[in-house]
Amino acid sequence: MDALVVLILLLPLTAAAVIGIGHVFGMLRGVADEAVTARIASWAITLSCLLALTLLGADLLGKNTGSFSAGQWLGSDSLSIKVNFITTGFNVGLAALFSILLVIVTRFSINYLHKEPGFYRFFFALSLFSSAMLLLVLSGNAVGTFVGWEIAGLCSYLLIAFAYDRPVAVINATRVFVTNRIGDAGFILGIGISYFYARNIDWNGLNAVATQLTTPTATVIAMCFAIAAFAKSAQLPFTPWLARAMEGPTPSSAVFYGAIMTHAGVYLVILLQPIFEQAPFAMGLLAVVGLGTAIYSFVVGLTQTDVKSSLCFAISGQLGLMFLECGLGLWQLASWHLCAHAVVRCYQVLTAPSFLHYVHGNPMKPVSRDIAGLRWLYTASIQRFWLDPVTDRALVRPVHGLGHDLGYFDDHIVDRIMGTPARAGRAISSLAQLEGKILSSRPDHDADEFSRGSGFAGKFFQWTADIFNWFEDRLVLRGIGIDAIDMGRQLGFAANKFEKLILKPRYLVVFVFTVLLLAAAI
Repeated sequence: MDALVVLILLLPLTAAAVIGIGHVFGMLRGVADEAVTARIASWAITLSCLLALTLLGADLLGKNTGSFSAGQWLGSDSLSIKVNFITTGFNVGLAALFSILLVIVTRFSINYLHKEPGFYRFFFALSLFSSAMLLLVLSGNAVGTFVGWEIAGLCSYLLIAFAYDRPVAVINATRVFVTNRIGDAGFILGIGISYFYARNIDWNGLNAVATQLTTPTATVIAMCFAIAAFAKSAQLPFTPWLARAMEGPTPSSAVFYGAIMTHAGVYLVILLQPIFEQAPFAMGLLAVVGLGTAIYSFVVGLTQTDVKSSLCFAISGQLGLMFLECGLGLWQLASWHLCAHAVVRCYQVLTAPSFLHYVHGNPMKPVSRDIAGLRWLYTASIQRFWLDPVTDRALVRPVHGLGHDLGYFDDHIVDRIMGTPARAGRAISSLAQLEGKILSSRPDHDADEFSRGSGFAGKFFQWTADIFNWFEDRLVLRGIGIDAIDMGRQLGFAANKFEKLILKPRYLVVFVFTVLLLAAAI
Protein backbone atom coordinates (compact mmCIF):
# COMPACT_ATOMS: atom_id res chain seq x y z
CA MET A 1 0.00 0.00 0.00
CA ASP A 2 2.95 2.33 0.48
CA ALA A 3 3.31 2.78 -3.29
CA LEU A 4 -0.01 4.66 -3.37
CA VAL A 5 1.84 7.74 -2.19
CA VAL A 6 3.28 8.23 -5.69
CA LEU A 7 -0.17 8.33 -7.29
CA ILE A 8 -1.40 10.73 -4.60
CA LEU A 9 1.18 13.25 -5.79
CA LEU A 10 1.11 12.52 -9.52
CA LEU A 11 -2.64 12.83 -10.10
CA PRO A 12 -2.96 16.57 -9.27
CA LEU A 13 0.38 17.23 -10.99
CA THR A 14 -0.87 15.53 -14.16
CA ALA A 15 -4.08 17.57 -14.03
CA ALA A 16 -2.05 20.78 -13.76
CA ALA A 17 0.08 19.75 -16.76
CA VAL A 18 -2.98 18.88 -18.88
CA ILE A 19 -4.78 22.12 -18.03
CA GLY A 20 -1.68 24.23 -18.59
CA ILE A 21 -0.74 22.64 -21.92
CA GLY A 22 -4.33 22.63 -23.11
CA HIS A 23 -4.76 26.33 -22.36
CA VAL A 24 -1.41 27.37 -23.87
CA PHE A 25 -2.03 25.55 -27.12
CA GLY A 26 -5.61 26.70 -27.44
CA MET A 27 -7.30 23.37 -26.75
CA LEU A 28 -9.02 24.74 -23.63
CA ARG A 29 -10.55 28.14 -24.32
CA GLY A 30 -13.71 30.05 -23.58
CA VAL A 31 -16.73 29.28 -21.46
CA ALA A 32 -17.48 26.04 -23.33
CA ASP A 33 -14.30 24.35 -22.08
CA GLU A 34 -14.69 25.44 -18.47
CA ALA A 35 -16.59 22.26 -17.68
CA VAL A 36 -13.79 20.13 -19.14
CA THR A 37 -11.16 21.97 -17.10
CA ALA A 38 -13.19 21.72 -13.92
CA ARG A 39 -13.75 18.01 -14.52
CA ILE A 40 -10.03 17.35 -14.99
CA ALA A 41 -9.03 19.19 -11.82
CA SER A 42 -11.94 17.85 -9.76
CA TRP A 43 -11.47 14.21 -10.72
CA ALA A 44 -7.71 14.30 -10.22
CA ILE A 45 -7.91 15.89 -6.76
CA THR A 46 -10.83 13.64 -5.76
CA LEU A 47 -8.99 10.47 -6.78
CA SER A 48 -5.92 11.72 -4.94
CA CYS A 49 -8.08 12.25 -1.85
CA LEU A 50 -9.51 8.72 -2.06
CA LEU A 51 -6.01 7.27 -2.34
CA ALA A 52 -4.87 9.35 0.64
CA LEU A 53 -7.79 8.04 2.69
CA THR A 54 -6.93 4.50 1.57
CA LEU A 55 -3.32 5.03 2.66
CA LEU A 56 -4.53 6.36 6.02
CA GLY A 57 -6.80 3.36 6.50
CA ALA A 58 -3.94 0.98 5.68
CA ASP A 59 -1.76 2.77 8.21
CA LEU A 60 -4.41 2.48 10.92
CA LEU A 61 -4.64 -1.26 10.18
CA GLY A 62 -0.87 -1.61 10.36
CA LYS A 63 -0.44 -2.51 6.69
CA ASN A 64 2.14 0.20 5.87
CA THR A 65 5.87 -0.20 6.37
CA GLY A 66 6.24 3.47 7.26
CA SER A 67 8.26 4.62 4.25
CA PHE A 68 8.51 4.21 0.51
CA SER A 69 11.46 4.94 -1.80
CA ALA A 70 11.00 5.63 -5.51
CA GLY A 71 14.73 5.76 -6.27
CA GLN A 72 17.60 8.18 -5.95
CA TRP A 73 17.32 11.74 -7.17
CA LEU A 74 20.91 12.91 -6.56
CA GLY A 75 24.09 11.23 -5.36
CA SER A 76 27.53 12.74 -4.88
CA ASP A 77 30.24 11.29 -2.66
CA SER A 78 28.56 10.92 0.76
CA LEU A 79 25.52 13.00 -0.23
CA SER A 80 22.53 10.95 -1.28
CA ILE A 81 19.11 12.49 -1.90
CA LYS A 82 16.41 9.89 -2.41
CA VAL A 83 12.87 10.26 -3.67
CA ASN A 84 11.35 8.83 -0.52
CA PHE A 85 8.12 9.37 1.37
CA ILE A 86 6.67 8.88 4.85
CA THR A 87 3.61 6.62 4.82
CA THR A 88 2.67 6.48 8.47
CA GLY A 89 1.73 8.60 11.45
CA PHE A 90 0.87 12.28 11.51
CA ASN A 91 2.08 12.85 7.95
CA VAL A 92 -0.49 10.51 6.41
CA GLY A 93 -3.32 11.81 8.57
CA LEU A 94 -2.54 15.41 7.67
CA ALA A 95 -2.27 14.53 3.96
CA ALA A 96 -5.74 12.92 4.10
CA LEU A 97 -7.21 15.98 5.85
CA PHE A 98 -5.64 18.42 3.40
CA SER A 99 -6.83 16.39 0.42
CA ILE A 100 -10.42 16.48 1.73
CA LEU A 101 -10.26 20.26 2.10
CA LEU A 102 -8.77 20.56 -1.39
CA VAL A 103 -11.71 18.61 -2.83
CA ILE A 104 -14.18 20.91 -1.06
CA VAL A 105 -12.44 24.06 -2.30
CA THR A 106 -12.23 22.67 -5.85
CA ARG A 107 -15.95 21.96 -5.95
CA PHE A 108 -16.69 25.40 -4.51
CA SER A 109 -14.48 27.14 -7.08
CA ILE A 110 -16.28 25.68 -10.11
CA ASN A 111 -19.36 27.85 -9.67
CA TYR A 112 -17.60 30.72 -7.89
CA LEU A 113 -15.20 31.40 -10.78
CA HIS A 114 -17.62 30.65 -13.60
CA LYS A 115 -16.98 32.97 -16.60
CA GLU A 116 -13.98 34.56 -14.88
CA PRO A 117 -11.15 35.48 -17.29
CA GLY A 118 -8.62 33.61 -15.14
CA PHE A 119 -10.67 30.41 -14.77
CA TYR A 120 -8.03 28.20 -16.38
CA ARG A 121 -5.17 29.89 -14.54
CA PHE A 122 -6.89 29.28 -11.24
CA PHE A 123 -7.44 25.56 -11.72
CA PHE A 124 -3.92 25.13 -13.06
CA ALA A 125 -2.50 26.79 -9.95
CA LEU A 126 -4.91 24.93 -7.64
CA SER A 127 -3.95 21.52 -9.09
CA LEU A 128 -0.25 22.35 -8.91
CA PHE A 129 -0.66 23.60 -5.35
CA SER A 130 -2.46 20.38 -4.36
CA SER A 131 0.46 18.29 -5.57
CA ALA A 132 2.97 20.60 -3.89
CA MET A 133 1.28 20.54 -0.47
CA LEU A 134 0.89 16.77 -0.51
CA LEU A 135 4.57 16.49 -1.44
CA LEU A 136 5.45 18.85 1.41
CA VAL A 137 3.58 16.71 3.92
CA LEU A 138 4.53 13.25 2.64
CA SER A 139 8.17 13.78 1.60
CA GLY A 140 10.69 11.82 3.64
CA ASN A 141 13.58 14.25 3.32
CA ALA A 142 14.23 17.96 3.65
CA VAL A 143 14.90 18.51 -0.06
CA GLY A 144 11.55 17.04 -1.15
CA THR A 145 9.75 19.07 1.50
CA PHE A 146 11.52 22.20 0.32
CA VAL A 147 10.51 21.55 -3.29
CA GLY A 148 6.86 21.32 -2.24
CA TRP A 149 7.40 24.35 0.00
CA GLU A 150 8.64 26.46 -2.92
CA ILE A 151 6.06 25.32 -5.46
CA ALA A 152 3.28 26.11 -2.99
CA GLY A 153 4.79 29.58 -2.51
CA LEU A 154 4.90 30.11 -6.27
CA CYS A 155 1.24 29.10 -6.59
CA SER A 156 0.33 31.53 -3.83
CA TYR A 157 2.01 34.33 -5.77
CA LEU A 158 0.03 33.43 -8.91
CA LEU A 159 -3.27 33.46 -7.08
CA ILE A 160 -2.67 36.61 -5.03
CA ALA A 161 -1.99 38.35 -8.34
CA PHE A 162 -5.01 36.63 -9.91
CA ALA A 163 -6.43 40.02 -10.94
CA TYR A 164 -3.10 41.12 -12.39
CA ASP A 165 -4.68 44.14 -14.09
CA ARG A 166 -5.00 45.74 -10.64
CA PRO A 167 -1.71 47.24 -9.36
CA VAL A 168 -2.63 46.54 -5.72
CA ALA A 169 -2.91 42.80 -6.38
CA VAL A 170 0.48 42.65 -8.10
CA ILE A 171 2.19 44.75 -5.43
CA ASN A 172 0.75 42.64 -2.62
CA ALA A 173 1.71 39.41 -4.38
CA THR A 174 5.27 40.64 -4.81
CA ARG A 175 5.53 41.71 -1.17
CA VAL A 176 4.23 38.35 0.02
CA PHE A 177 6.64 36.54 -2.29
CA VAL A 178 9.67 38.54 -1.07
CA THR A 179 8.73 38.14 2.59
CA ASN A 180 8.40 34.36 2.29
CA ARG A 181 11.77 34.16 0.51
CA ILE A 182 13.38 35.32 3.76
CA GLY A 183 11.96 32.25 5.45
CA ASP A 184 13.12 30.11 2.54
CA ALA A 185 16.67 31.27 3.19
CA GLY A 186 16.37 29.88 6.71
CA PHE A 187 15.06 26.58 5.34
CA ILE A 188 17.98 26.23 2.89
CA LEU A 189 20.48 27.11 5.60
CA GLY A 190 18.87 24.56 7.90
CA ILE A 191 19.26 21.85 5.25
CA GLY A 192 22.93 22.71 4.77
CA ILE A 193 23.75 22.81 8.49
CA SER A 194 21.83 19.57 9.09
CA TYR A 195 23.90 17.77 6.48
CA PHE A 196 27.14 19.33 7.76
CA TYR A 197 26.64 18.21 11.35
CA ALA A 198 24.38 15.16 11.07
CA ARG A 199 25.36 13.91 7.58
CA ASN A 200 21.67 13.28 7.00
CA ILE A 201 18.78 15.21 5.49
CA ASP A 202 16.12 12.49 5.83
CA TRP A 203 13.58 13.55 8.42
CA ASN A 204 13.57 10.18 10.20
CA GLY A 205 17.37 9.97 10.12
CA LEU A 206 17.79 13.55 11.34
CA ASN A 207 15.38 13.02 14.22
CA ALA A 208 17.09 9.74 15.09
CA VAL A 209 20.45 11.44 15.63
CA ALA A 210 18.96 14.44 17.45
CA THR A 211 20.08 13.15 20.86
CA GLN A 212 23.66 12.88 19.60
CA LEU A 213 23.84 16.56 18.67
CA THR A 214 25.24 19.13 21.06
CA THR A 215 22.93 21.82 22.37
CA PRO A 216 24.52 24.65 20.29
CA THR A 217 24.34 22.54 17.12
CA ALA A 218 20.72 21.56 17.71
CA THR A 219 19.93 25.21 18.50
CA VAL A 220 21.41 26.47 15.22
CA ILE A 221 19.49 23.85 13.20
CA ALA A 222 16.25 24.51 15.08
CA MET A 223 16.60 28.28 14.71
CA CYS A 224 17.01 28.03 10.93
CA PHE A 225 13.89 25.93 10.52
CA ALA A 226 12.04 28.11 13.06
CA ILE A 227 12.65 31.20 10.88
CA ALA A 228 11.22 29.34 7.89
CA ALA A 229 8.20 28.29 9.96
CA PHE A 230 7.60 31.83 11.30
CA ALA A 231 7.62 33.30 7.79
CA LYS A 232 5.33 30.66 6.31
CA SER A 233 2.83 30.77 9.17
CA ALA A 234 2.71 34.59 9.40
CA GLN A 235 4.26 34.96 12.85
CA LEU A 236 5.93 38.10 14.15
CA PRO A 237 7.59 39.94 12.50
CA PHE A 238 6.22 38.43 9.27
CA THR A 239 2.52 38.77 10.16
CA PRO A 240 1.62 41.64 7.75
CA TRP A 241 1.97 39.48 4.63
CA LEU A 242 -1.15 37.50 5.54
CA ALA A 243 -3.41 40.55 5.24
CA ARG A 244 -1.89 41.38 1.86
CA ALA A 245 -2.46 37.82 0.66
CA MET A 246 -6.22 38.20 1.06
CA GLU A 247 -6.20 40.16 -2.21
CA GLY A 248 -6.81 36.89 -4.10
CA PRO A 249 -10.23 35.33 -4.74
CA THR A 250 -12.11 33.67 -1.88
CA PRO A 251 -11.32 30.03 -2.80
CA SER A 252 -7.58 30.76 -2.92
CA SER A 253 -7.79 32.59 0.41
CA ALA A 254 -9.53 29.57 1.91
CA VAL A 255 -7.14 26.93 0.63
CA PHE A 256 -3.91 28.89 0.95
CA TYR A 257 -4.25 31.04 4.04
CA GLY A 258 -7.16 29.58 5.90
CA ALA A 259 -6.90 25.82 5.67
CA ILE A 260 -3.61 24.56 4.36
CA MET A 261 -0.52 26.58 3.50
CA THR A 262 -0.28 28.72 6.63
CA HIS A 263 -0.16 25.51 8.68
CA ALA A 264 2.99 24.34 6.88
CA GLY A 265 5.19 26.19 9.38
CA VAL A 266 3.54 24.52 12.38
CA TYR A 267 3.81 21.17 10.61
CA LEU A 268 7.54 21.71 10.08
CA VAL A 269 8.09 22.41 13.78
CA ILE A 270 6.06 19.35 14.83
CA LEU A 271 7.99 17.24 12.32
CA LEU A 272 11.29 18.28 13.94
CA GLN A 273 10.12 17.73 17.52
CA PRO A 274 13.28 15.79 18.61
CA ILE A 275 15.55 18.56 17.27
CA PHE A 276 13.64 21.31 19.07
CA GLU A 277 13.60 19.34 22.31
CA GLN A 278 17.40 19.39 22.23
CA ALA A 279 17.38 23.19 21.86
CA PRO A 280 15.83 24.92 24.93
CA PHE A 281 16.49 28.38 23.49
CA ALA A 282 14.60 27.53 20.30
CA MET A 283 11.71 26.14 22.35
CA GLY A 284 11.59 29.38 24.32
CA LEU A 285 11.64 31.38 21.10
CA LEU A 286 8.67 29.38 19.77
CA ALA A 287 6.72 30.17 22.92
CA VAL A 288 7.62 33.88 22.97
CA VAL A 289 6.94 34.48 19.26
CA GLY A 290 3.72 32.45 19.37
CA LEU A 291 2.40 34.28 22.44
CA GLY A 292 3.40 37.66 21.00
CA THR A 293 1.67 36.91 17.71
CA ALA A 294 -1.49 35.72 19.49
CA ILE A 295 -1.71 38.91 21.58
CA TYR A 296 -0.90 41.15 18.62
CA SER A 297 -3.48 39.46 16.38
CA PHE A 298 -6.16 39.61 19.07
CA VAL A 299 -5.71 43.34 19.71
CA VAL A 300 -5.50 44.28 16.03
CA GLY A 301 -8.42 42.02 15.13
CA LEU A 302 -10.72 43.98 17.48
CA THR A 303 -10.60 47.08 15.27
CA GLN A 304 -10.87 45.51 11.80
CA THR A 305 -13.92 46.50 9.78
CA ASP A 306 -13.96 43.91 6.98
CA VAL A 307 -14.45 40.15 7.11
CA LYS A 308 -11.23 39.05 5.43
CA SER A 309 -9.03 41.23 7.64
CA SER A 310 -10.76 39.96 10.76
CA LEU A 311 -10.31 36.38 9.61
CA CYS A 312 -6.64 36.82 8.71
CA PHE A 313 -5.78 38.11 12.18
CA ALA A 314 -7.87 35.37 13.76
CA ILE A 315 -5.86 32.86 11.69
CA SER A 316 -2.47 34.30 12.69
CA GLY A 317 -3.59 34.41 16.34
CA GLN A 318 -4.53 30.73 16.37
CA LEU A 319 -1.30 29.82 14.61
CA GLY A 320 0.52 31.75 17.32
CA LEU A 321 -1.20 29.61 19.96
CA MET A 322 0.00 26.50 18.11
CA PHE A 323 3.59 27.73 18.25
CA LEU A 324 3.09 28.51 21.93
CA GLU A 325 1.90 24.95 22.49
CA CYS A 326 4.95 23.60 20.66
CA GLY A 327 7.24 25.82 22.73
CA LEU A 328 5.67 24.49 25.93
CA GLY A 329 6.14 20.90 24.77
CA LEU A 330 2.43 20.24 24.14
CA TRP A 331 3.09 18.58 20.80
CA GLN A 332 -0.04 16.41 20.71
CA LEU A 333 -2.26 19.37 21.52
CA ALA A 334 -0.61 21.41 18.76
CA SER A 335 -1.24 18.58 16.26
CA TRP A 336 -4.93 18.34 17.10
CA HIS A 337 -5.21 22.13 17.17
CA LEU A 338 -3.74 22.30 13.65
CA CYS A 339 -6.24 19.82 12.23
CA ALA A 340 -9.27 21.38 13.90
CA HIS A 341 -8.25 24.90 12.94
CA ALA A 342 -7.74 23.95 9.29
CA VAL A 343 -11.31 22.65 9.06
CA VAL A 344 -12.92 25.61 10.85
CA ARG A 345 -11.01 28.29 8.94
CA CYS A 346 -11.68 26.68 5.59
CA TYR A 347 -15.41 26.83 6.33
CA GLN A 348 -15.25 30.42 7.60
CA VAL A 349 -13.33 31.81 4.63
CA LEU A 350 -15.52 30.00 2.10
CA THR A 351 -18.66 31.40 3.73
CA ALA A 352 -17.28 34.95 3.99
CA PRO A 353 -19.17 36.21 0.87
CA SER A 354 -22.42 34.77 2.23
CA PHE A 355 -21.74 36.40 5.59
CA LEU A 356 -21.29 39.77 3.90
CA HIS A 357 -24.64 39.32 2.16
CA TYR A 358 -26.26 38.34 5.46
CA VAL A 359 -25.05 41.37 7.45
CA HIS A 360 -25.55 43.89 4.64
CA GLY A 361 -27.46 46.88 5.96
CA ASN A 362 -27.06 45.91 9.63
CA PRO A 363 -25.26 48.31 11.97
CA MET A 364 -21.69 47.42 12.77
CA LYS A 365 -20.89 46.32 16.30
CA PRO A 366 -19.01 49.05 18.16
CA VAL A 367 -15.47 48.55 19.36
CA SER A 368 -15.04 47.19 22.86
CA ARG A 369 -14.94 49.85 25.59
CA ASP A 370 -11.71 48.37 26.93
CA ILE A 371 -9.81 49.31 23.79
CA ALA A 372 -11.86 52.37 22.83
CA GLY A 373 -11.06 54.01 26.19
CA LEU A 374 -7.33 53.73 25.56
CA ARG A 375 -6.79 56.14 22.70
CA TRP A 376 -3.15 55.16 22.12
CA LEU A 377 -4.01 51.46 21.99
CA TYR A 378 -6.94 52.09 19.69
CA THR A 379 -4.78 54.17 17.33
CA ALA A 380 -2.02 51.55 17.36
CA SER A 381 -4.55 48.80 16.67
CA ILE A 382 -6.06 50.71 13.74
CA GLN A 383 -2.57 51.17 12.31
CA ARG A 384 -1.75 47.50 13.07
CA PHE A 385 1.06 48.75 15.32
CA TRP A 386 2.82 50.12 12.23
CA LEU A 387 4.29 46.67 11.68
CA ASP A 388 3.88 46.84 7.91
CA PRO A 389 6.18 49.86 7.34
CA VAL A 390 8.61 48.53 9.98
CA THR A 391 8.93 45.17 8.25
CA ASP A 392 9.13 46.98 4.92
CA ARG A 393 12.17 48.90 6.11
CA ALA A 394 13.72 46.01 8.05
CA LEU A 395 13.07 43.08 5.68
CA VAL A 396 11.81 44.09 2.24
CA ARG A 397 14.07 47.07 1.58
CA PRO A 398 17.27 45.23 2.54
CA VAL A 399 16.36 42.44 0.12
CA HIS A 400 15.61 45.04 -2.58
CA GLY A 401 18.89 46.78 -1.78
CA LEU A 402 20.78 43.53 -1.98
CA GLY A 403 19.23 42.88 -5.39
CA HIS A 404 20.25 46.37 -6.53
CA ASP A 405 23.81 45.77 -5.31
CA LEU A 406 23.99 42.44 -7.11
CA GLY A 407 22.67 44.08 -10.28
CA TYR A 408 25.35 46.79 -10.02
CA PHE A 409 28.02 44.13 -9.51
CA ASP A 410 26.73 42.22 -12.53
CA ASP A 411 26.68 45.31 -14.78
CA HIS A 412 30.02 46.79 -13.77
CA ILE A 413 32.12 43.75 -12.85
CA VAL A 414 30.80 40.53 -14.37
CA ASP A 415 29.79 42.03 -17.73
CA ARG A 416 33.17 43.70 -18.14
CA ILE A 417 35.06 40.53 -17.30
CA MET A 418 32.93 38.40 -19.63
CA GLY A 419 33.07 41.00 -22.42
CA THR A 420 29.33 41.52 -22.51
CA PRO A 421 28.28 44.69 -24.35
CA ALA A 422 27.85 47.50 -21.88
CA ARG A 423 25.04 49.98 -21.92
CA ALA A 424 27.34 52.88 -22.73
CA GLY A 425 28.17 53.38 -26.38
CA ARG A 426 31.87 53.95 -25.58
CA ALA A 427 32.50 50.37 -24.60
CA ILE A 428 34.40 48.00 -26.91
CA SER A 429 32.56 44.68 -26.76
CA SER A 430 33.93 42.65 -29.63
CA LEU A 431 36.99 42.14 -31.79
CA ALA A 432 35.14 43.49 -34.80
CA GLN A 433 34.33 46.73 -32.97
CA LEU A 434 37.95 47.00 -31.88
CA GLU A 435 39.24 46.54 -35.40
CA GLY A 436 36.78 49.08 -36.72
CA LYS A 437 37.87 51.58 -34.11
CA ILE A 438 41.52 51.05 -34.99
CA LEU A 439 40.94 51.47 -38.72
CA SER A 440 38.83 54.55 -38.26
CA SER A 441 41.36 56.26 -35.98
CA ARG A 442 44.61 55.24 -37.72
CA PRO A 443 45.96 57.53 -40.52
CA ASP A 444 46.00 55.90 -43.93
CA HIS A 445 49.75 55.74 -44.67
CA ASP A 446 49.22 53.68 -47.79
CA ALA A 447 47.38 56.52 -49.47
CA ASP A 448 50.14 58.98 -48.70
CA GLU A 449 53.24 58.38 -50.83
CA PHE A 450 55.16 61.08 -48.95
CA SER A 451 54.99 59.09 -45.73
CA ARG A 452 56.89 56.18 -47.22
CA GLY A 453 60.62 56.20 -46.48
CA SER A 454 63.34 55.13 -48.87
CA GLY A 455 66.94 54.28 -48.23
CA PHE A 456 68.51 53.49 -44.87
CA ALA A 457 67.70 56.80 -43.24
CA GLY A 458 64.23 56.87 -44.68
CA LYS A 459 63.49 53.35 -43.50
CA PHE A 460 64.92 54.17 -40.06
CA PHE A 461 62.75 57.25 -39.63
CA GLN A 462 59.71 55.38 -40.96
CA TRP A 463 60.37 52.59 -38.45
CA THR A 464 60.73 55.17 -35.68
CA ALA A 465 57.54 56.85 -36.77
CA ASP A 466 55.70 53.51 -36.74
CA ILE A 467 56.86 52.90 -33.18
CA PHE A 468 55.62 56.29 -32.08
CA ASN A 469 52.40 55.66 -33.96
CA TRP A 470 51.98 52.35 -32.15
CA PHE A 471 52.43 54.04 -28.77
CA GLU A 472 50.11 56.82 -29.82
CA ASP A 473 47.51 54.30 -30.90
CA ARG A 474 47.76 52.39 -27.66
CA LEU A 475 48.07 55.28 -25.23
CA VAL A 476 46.21 58.14 -26.84
CA LEU A 477 43.79 57.01 -29.53
CA ARG A 478 42.52 54.12 -27.41
CA GLY A 479 42.52 56.32 -24.33
CA ILE A 480 44.35 53.88 -22.07
CA GLY A 481 46.18 56.70 -20.36
CA ILE A 482 42.95 58.49 -19.66
CA ASP A 483 41.28 55.23 -18.69
CA ALA A 484 44.08 54.53 -16.23
CA ILE A 485 43.35 57.80 -14.47
CA ASP A 486 39.62 57.10 -14.58
CA MET A 487 40.24 53.59 -13.29
CA GLY A 488 42.11 55.00 -10.30
CA ARG A 489 39.23 57.31 -9.54
CA GLN A 490 36.72 54.50 -9.93
CA LEU A 491 38.74 52.32 -7.56
CA GLY A 492 38.66 55.11 -5.01
CA PHE A 493 34.91 55.54 -5.40
CA ALA A 494 34.44 51.77 -5.23
CA ALA A 495 36.44 51.57 -2.01
CA ASN A 496 34.33 54.31 -0.42
CA LYS A 497 31.12 52.68 -1.63
CA PHE A 498 32.24 49.28 -0.32
CA GLU A 499 32.93 50.85 3.07
CA LYS A 500 29.41 52.32 3.13
CA LEU A 501 27.82 49.07 2.00
CA ILE A 502 29.61 46.92 4.57
CA LEU A 503 28.24 49.15 7.33
CA LYS A 504 24.62 48.59 6.21
CA PRO A 505 22.51 46.40 8.53
CA ARG A 506 21.86 43.64 5.97
CA TYR A 507 25.57 43.00 5.52
CA LEU A 508 26.38 43.34 9.22
CA VAL A 509 23.74 40.72 10.00
CA VAL A 510 25.22 38.37 7.39
CA PHE A 511 28.70 38.93 8.85
CA VAL A 512 27.58 38.29 12.44
CA PHE A 513 25.65 35.18 11.43
CA THR A 514 28.69 33.87 9.54
CA VAL A 515 30.87 34.42 12.62
CA LEU A 516 28.37 32.53 14.77
CA LEU A 517 28.35 29.62 12.35
CA LEU A 518 32.14 29.50 12.33
CA ALA A 519 32.18 29.61 16.12
CA ALA A 520 29.69 26.75 16.30
CA ALA A 521 31.82 24.74 13.85
CA ILE A 522 34.94 25.25 15.96
